[in-house]
Amino acid sequence: MPLTYTSYLKIDELLALQQPVSDGPEHDETLFIVIHQVYELWFKEVLHELDYLVQTLGRGETPPSLHTLRRVLTILKVMVHQIDVLETMTPLEFLSFRERLESGSGFQSYQFRELEFLLGNKRPEALQRYEPGSDARARLERRLAAPTLWDAFLEYLVASGHDVPTEALARDVTKPVVAMPSLHPLLLSLYRNEPDARSVCERLVDLDEGLMEWRYRHVKMVERTIGMRRGTGGSSGAAYLKTTLDRPLFPDLWEIRTEL
Repeated sequence: MPLTYTSYLKIDELLALQQPVSDGPEHDETLFIVIHQVYELWFKEVLHELDYLVQTLGRGETPPSLHTLRRVLTILKVMVHQIDVLETMTPLEFLSFRERLESGSGFQSYQFRELEFLLGNKRPEALQRYEPGSDARARLERRLAAPTLWDAFLEYLVASGHDVPTEALARDVTKPVVAMPSLHPLLLSLYRNEPDARSVCERLVDLDEGLMEWRYRHVKMVERTIGMRRGTGGSSGAAYLKTTLDRPLFPDLWEIRTEL
């Protein structure tokens, strides 16, 4: 049988994956499912791109690194705009099927946790949400033990001939990325004297800001839809999400701005 659009993209299988659980079912549950399935596909693609970025940075390759960062930033913009679609669902429309979600929650998205770990927000306690021996748990354990995107950026600087402080290169990659003042003189020099490295730094700041924007829109969408109710799955909902808003991925790139 020749390859077709439908067979190549597995369209029949894809369209069979939207299965509402509400009675009727409620009209808006299909939108809710589609949006979140699309988010998971975007998470998959962003992880795919960032894993490639880790490789190109480690080899000191500037053009492909910048190209990949631009692609990820464009995807983030699409992810933010998807919230506009979800916000066409009113609180009453969501509440019509919310109870049927039972313990299901976006907090259980292991791909988003993978993304957090890769970007430096390492939190071992997050593993407890996933069954030992499960594929999700194994994926997160690998991410927890692996270097972050920031560590790859430091390797990029080494590959480009820069003298990176030993304490930065030897940091425990299972810990969250934190500011390291000993790096600041090098970063300031890059901004002042190295256009290519400065461009990489600025795209990383764009990535940081883009994720903050997505988090902010997500918080406001949750507040708009369920107010300050507890989230599904026992989470504290918007109250917890607000605590994630001001956690920069690359704190050194923000702190040096007062010194430029």
